Amino acid sequence: MTTAPSPMLPMQGALHAVLSGDSELSGLSEGLYDYLPEDVPYPFVQLGEAIETPDNRHGGFGRETVQTLHVWDQYRGYARVLRIGARITTLLDHQPLTIPGVDWIATRFEFSQTLTDPEPPGDIRHLVLRYRIVTEQH
Repeated sequence: MTTAPSPMLPMQGALHAVLSGDSELSGLSEGLYDYLPEDVPYPFVQLGEAIETPDNRHGGFGRETVQTLHVWDQYRGYARVLRIGARITTLLDHQPLTIPGVDWIATRFEFSQTLTDPEPPGDIRHLVLRYRIVTEQH
């Protein structure tokens, strides 16, 4: 058995499909982006950075991927980004993903953090969400 290619790209597609296919999340945010075009209306969700590490076992190959998502808004306070984040966590935490080329094992919410962009005018609210996704090679 040889090691499989990284599941990061098909995983990003699986996450995009789940999140963009949810009408409740679509009603809460203006869009879901990998690449941000200029003048994106707030609030929006961005597929962010990912870290992949091996999670091998005797006779098989696996990966743990930590995927970061970002929620951005100009609302006064954190209420809207937290509602959006709660919906994302409902959609992903302990929910199966269909990822081409690998078997999904688990998706676990790791943490969220609220931030305020300090740059003037200082009205950007940011929620960072992180999920650990465990996969195995077929």
